[in-house]
Amino acid sequence: MDTESEQPNELQTFLPKGEEAREDLLNHSTKVTVIPAKSKEKDYLNGHSDLSTSDPFKLRQVDNPTTDGETLTHLLKACLGSGILAMPYAFKNGGILFGAVVTIIIGIICAHCAYILVKSAHAIYYRIRAPALTYAEIGEATFKHGPNFFKKFAQPARLCIVVGLFLTYFGTCCAYNVIIAGNLEQVIKHYHYFKDVNKRWFILALLLPLILLSYVPNLKSLAICSQIANVLMGSTIGISLYYIFTGTPLKSPAELPTIAPIENLPEFFSIVIFAMECIGVIMPLENNMEKPKHILGKCGVMNKGMSTVTLIYFILGFIGYLKYGDKIEEVITLNLPVEEIGSQCAKVFVAFAVFFTYGLQFYVCLDIIWIAVKDRITKNSKMYNYLLRTILVILSVIVAIAVPEISPFLTIIGALFFSALGIVFPAVIELLVFWDDGFGYCYWKLVKTIFLIFFGVLAMIFGTHSGIKGVIKSYSK
Repeated sequence: MDTESEQPNELQTFLPKGEEAREDLLNHSTKVTVIPAKSKEKDYLNGHSDLSTSDPFKLRQVDNPTTDGETLTHLLKACLGSGILAMPYAFKNGGILFGAVVTIIIGIICAHCAYILVKSAHAIYYRIRAPALTYAEIGEATFKHGPNFFKKFAQPARLCIVVGLFLTYFGTCCAYNVIIAGNLEQVIKHYHYFKDVNKRWFILALLLPLILLSYVPNLKSLAICSQIANVLMGSTIGISLYYIFTGTPLKSPAELPTIAPIENLPEFFSIVIFAMECIGVIMPLENNMEKPKHILGKCGVMNKGMSTVTLIYFILGFIGYLKYGDKIEEVITLNLPVEEIGSQCAKVFVAFAVFFTYGLQFYVCLDIIWIAVKDRITKNSKMYNYLLRTILVILSVIVAIAVPEISPFLTIIGALFFSALGIVFPAVIELLVFWDDGFGYCYWKLVKTIFLIFFGVLAMIFGTHSGIKGVIKSYSK
C-alpha cells in the first residue's frame, strides 16, 4: 500500500502494524529488563509518580507529536461529526425531558468509558514495557496478562475489536451514502429535475465519485478533504442554527411529550451513542500525544473534550426538537426550507462535507482488510489494493441502496458496535487490568463494571432489534 513509508496518521494508528515487535511486547519476550514495581504503577495512576527511566512513555517515538491543544482539537473534530445533525431526531424518540436528562447521562458514560480505556492502557504500558498500543492490542494484552481464566480469550478479544471497528466504519460509510443522497435529492427535485426518481437512484449515482475518492492513495493526501469537510460542516451547523432561531418561534417544552413511547427509546439510545462515541480514535490520539499523561486527570484533555461535546450535542438536540417538534427529520438539514438559498447551501454543504468525510472512514476499513490479506499477495499488490478499494465502495453503495434510510444505520451502528466497543469492552478491560487491586469498598468497582456491561448489552439487544425492524421496513418500500 502507498502508506507503508509514511508515519501513521491519527486515524491509522489504531490499526495493527509492526506485528513482530508488538508480539514481543505482548508476550513479554522483549529484551527490556526494567519493569516497574506495581506500587510505582499505582503511584503513576494516582497522579504522583516519578518513574524516571522506567517510564515507558520515554520509549515512545513520534515524528510529529501533538500538543494538548492539538489533541483536544482533533478530539472535538472526531466527535462532532454528522451525528450531531441527528440529535433533534434522537430527542423526538426520547421526549423533551427524558432526552435532555439521558443525553447528559450517556455523555458521562461515554466519557467515563473512554477515560478508563486510556487509564487501563497506561497501566498495561507499565506492565509490558510498551510505549504505545492500539485498541485491539490493549484488549489482547489485557486478557493475556490478566487472571488465568481469561488468558485463553486474548486472541478472540483482539479479533472482536478489529472486526467491530471494521463493521463500525463500514456501516458509517453506508449511512453517509444515504445522508449525501437525501440532501442532494431535496435540492435537485426542488428545481424540478428527476421529480419521479427514487432515492435509490441518487445513491447509485454516487458510485463513480466515491470510487474515485477511494483511489486517493493515502490519508496524507486526504488531509485537504478533511479540512474542507470541517469548514462545510461548521457552516452547515451555523446555517441550521440560523433557521432554528428565525421564523417560527420555538415551542414551549410543555407542548412536547416529556418522554416518548417506550418502543421509541431504543432508537433514542442508539442514535445518541452513535453521535457521541468516538472510541475508535481515542487511542490513536493518545498514541500521538507529546505528553500522553495529560489526556487523563480531572482537567485533562479527555474530560475537557467530552464535556464540551456533550454540551454541544445537548444544546442542538434540545433546541432542534423545540423548533420542529414531531416533524423533525432524521437529519435536521432535511427540515430546512428547500426553497431558500441559505438552506439549499446547507444541504449541499452537508452533502459534500459527508462525502469528503467518507474518504476518511473508508480508509480505516480499507487498512483493516488490507493488513489482513496483504501478506498473501505476492504479485501485483497495488492492483489488488485498488481492486479491494473498488469492491468495498460497491458494497457500501449496495447496502445503502437496499436500506435507503438513515435511522436504521445509526441505530444498528450505535447499538451493536459502539455499545460494544465504547462501553462493554472498556468496562471489561478495566476490570481485568486492575483485578489484583480489589473491587473497592462494598465492591463498588465491580458493581460499576456490571452496570456498564448491563447498560451496554441492553443497548445492543434492544437497539439492534429496533434497527433491524427499521431495515425491514425500509427494504419493503
